[in-house]
Amino acid sequence: MKNILHLLSAILRTDGYKPSQWLQYPPGTTHISSYIESRGGESKSVFLGIQPWLMDYMTTPLTMADINFAEAIFKVYGAPFNREGWERIVNEFGGYLPLEIMAVPEGTVMDTHNVQVQVQNSVSGFGWLTSYIEMAMLRGVWYPSTVATKSRKFKKIIAKALVKTSDIPVDTLINLVIKFSLHDFGGRGVSTTEGAVLGGMAHLVNFWGSDTIEGIVGAHAYYGADITSLEAAPVARTIPASEHSTVTSWGRFNEVEAYRNMITQFSFVGSIYACVSDSYNIYEAVRELWGNQLKDLVIDSGGTLVVRPDSGDPMTVPIEILDILAECFGYTVNKKGYKVLAKRADGSPIVKVIQGDGLNEHTMQVLVDNIIAAGYSLENIAFGMGGGLLQAWNRDTLKYAMKASAIRIADGPWVGFSKDPVGDHGKKSKEGRLALVNQGGIGGSSFRSLPEHLVKPEDNLLKLVYLNGRIFNNSTFEEVRKRAELEPSEYEQVVVERY
Repeated sequence: MKNILHLLSAILRTDGYKPSQWLQYPPGTTHISSYIESRGGESKSVFLGIQPWLMDYMTTPLTMADINFAEAIFKVYGAPFNREGWERIVNEFGGYLPLEIMAVPEGTVMDTHNVQVQVQNSVSGFGWLTSYIEMAMLRGVWYPSTVATKSRKFKKIIAKALVKTSDIPVDTLINLVIKFSLHDFGGRGVSTTEGAVLGGMAHLVNFWGSDTIEGIVGAHAYYGADITSLEAAPVARTIPASEHSTVTSWGRFNEVEAYRNMITQFSFVGSIYACVSDSYNIYEAVRELWGNQLKDLVIDSGGTLVVRPDSGDPMTVPIEILDILAECFGYTVNKKGYKVLAKRADGSPIVKVIQGDGLNEHTMQVLVDNIIAAGYSLENIAFGMGGGLLQAWNRDTLKYAMKASAIRIADGPWVGFSKDPVGDHGKKSKEGRLALVNQGGIGGSSFRSLPEHLVKPEDNLLKLVYLNGRIFNNSTFEEVRKRAELEPSEYEQVVVERY
C-alpha cells in the first residue's frame, strides 16, 4: 500500500460522483455543514477513530502536483474538475483543507441516533468541500467505532456472568479478571494492515488481551500509549501459546512430549500458558495426557495451564472439557453455588479453558449461558475471537451515515435542511447546525442532539478537533479507555450495591 498512498491525495479520496457536486449547490452557496451519526444497530455506541484519521489524512498539504495528477485522471474518468477551488487551497492555505471539524471525545459511550462529528467549511466559498470528504471521514470513523462498540458489548456479557457466578472480589473482577477475559485473535482475519491497527486498537479500548500487535502499536502512534515501559500500565498482554504446528511437529505418538515441553518451557509460579489440544482427540488429550500422565507436573510446576479446544461444537465442547478437567484435577463449589476448577493453596488456578473457535456476537451469549447452566463459574474460562471480532462488521452494522444539514447563502444565516424518505423513515436526517448534550438520567447517560443555537458552547460535548490543517484536543489512550468503562448499572445489581 505504501506505493499508492502517496498518490491518493484528498482530491482522490472521495466517491466518483463527488467531483461534480461543486456545480450542484444553490447559486451563492458559501457554507455547508454536515454531521456523522450512528442511526441504530445498538442502543449505544463507542465513538472512536477521528484522531487517527486526522493524523493520517488531514495533516499532509496538497500540492500543485496533486492537482495536476487528479485533473489528468478526472479528464479520462469523466468527472468535472474544480481546478480553481483546489488551486486556491494550495495558494491561499498552504494546501491544508479549510475545514472546521468538531467531535465528541473519543471513547465516549453514547446513545445512538446522535451527532458524533460535525464539519463545516471554515472559509466562505468552500461549501462544496464539506461533503467532498464524506467517504474518507466516514470510513475513518465507522469501523473503529463499530469494533469498540461490539467489543464492549461482549465485555458486558462476560462481566454480568462473572459477577453472577464468581465470588472473586468485585474490585478484582473489574480491574483484572474482566480485562483479560476476551482475547483478540483477529489480526489474520482482517483484509488490511490498517484494519488490524484500527480494529485491534478498538478492542483494546475494552480489554487488555490481544495477539494483534499492530493494534498495540496503533494505540501508541495515535494516542500516545506507552508500550515499551515496564512501569506503565499495559496496553495489551499475551501469553505463550502453542498452535497445531508446534504440537503435530512432534508426531502423533509424541503428543504428550509436545505438551511436556510446554510445561518445561513456560510453566512457573505465576505464569499462564495455553496449549491447543485438539490436534487429534481432544477428549483423550485432556483426560489421559493433561489429566493423568502430566497431571503432577502441571500442578507442581506452578503455572496455570489453559487448555484450548479448537474444533467441534463451540457451544458444548468447552463445557465437556471443563467436565473432564473437573474430574481429573478436582473442583470446589463457591459461595454462589458454582463449580470452580482446582486452585493451589496460594489461590492460583491450576487449569482453565479458553474457547476461541466459532465465537461471534450471537454465539457468545449462548456459550456463556450454557456454561452457567452446567453449573460452572465463568472464571474457569476465557474467550478469544478472530474474524467475529474484527471483520464481521460493515457500515450498516451501526447504520453509520454522514449527512449535510445546513447551508449558508451569500454568507447569510444558517438554514437547516434534511431528508425523510417515504420508503424508510429510519433514514430521516437531522436538520440545521447541531450540538450534543448529556442530560443525564436514571441508569446511565442520556445524550441528545439539539439545535446549536439553543446550547451554550461550554455545554456542547462536540469539541474542536481540526481547523485548517491543525489538530486540537487530542485524547490519550488512557482517557479513551476511561470514558469507555462499563458503568455500575451495566453490571448485575450486586455491583451497583458494592459501589
